[in-house]
Amino acid sequence: MNDSDPRATRTGRPRSTAADAAILEATRASLVDLGWSKLTMSDVANRAGVAKTTLYRRWAGKNELVVDAVAVLFDELELPDRGSLAADVQGVVLQFAALLERPEARTALMAVVAESTRDDSLRLRIRSAIVDRQKRLVLLGRERAQARGELRYEDDSSAAARNADLIFDVIAGAVVHRTLVSAEPVDSAWASGFTSLLLLGLAGAQAG
Repeated sequence: MNDSDPRATRTGRPRSTAADAAILEATRASLVDLGWSKLTMSDVANRAGVAKTTLYRRWAGKNELVVDAVAVLFDELELPDRGSLAADVQGVVLQFAALLERPEARTALMAVVAESTRDDSLRLRIRSAIVDRQKRLVLLGRERAQARGELRYEDDSSAAARNADLIFDVIAGAVVHRTLVSAEPVDSAWASGFTSLLLLGLAGAQAG
């Protein structure tokens, strides 16, 4: 494993979870205060109280560091069983919107997405570290709905994977657009209306 891998550790010295958390928190704070263009590894190291070499042992550069700082926020999203697919969807929509209301999450996500339009490698890292990891919520929600009899099981695994991708894109895209582009609130009424439309679409797709 080389030093560019964020999981890399120094031989003989276990990686410090506390140091990692401090670095990622400092990265988000630096983004809020300085923006993407002025954020530097030196500034993050100073805020986190670590040597700059500590950062480079874990991350190859700013792109990797910022994506990981965003990814850990999205890892906070959960999907407790609320008893129905509608309740599960509405709950995760409200939870996602609440996360995007946090300045560090909003600023960091907008920064990496904007920068990724000019950097293919950054776009791929966002996909693997954030998008692909959060699809777990769609898969879990679908599995529960199928067990309850709300959705039928899909025999074609390729079609099932495509449908999971589409569901994720619809939910994430709608919430991000509503909160970050339109700057409109995602409240219970909006989440309920959105969920109704999504479930109508799913019912129509399964009927077809």
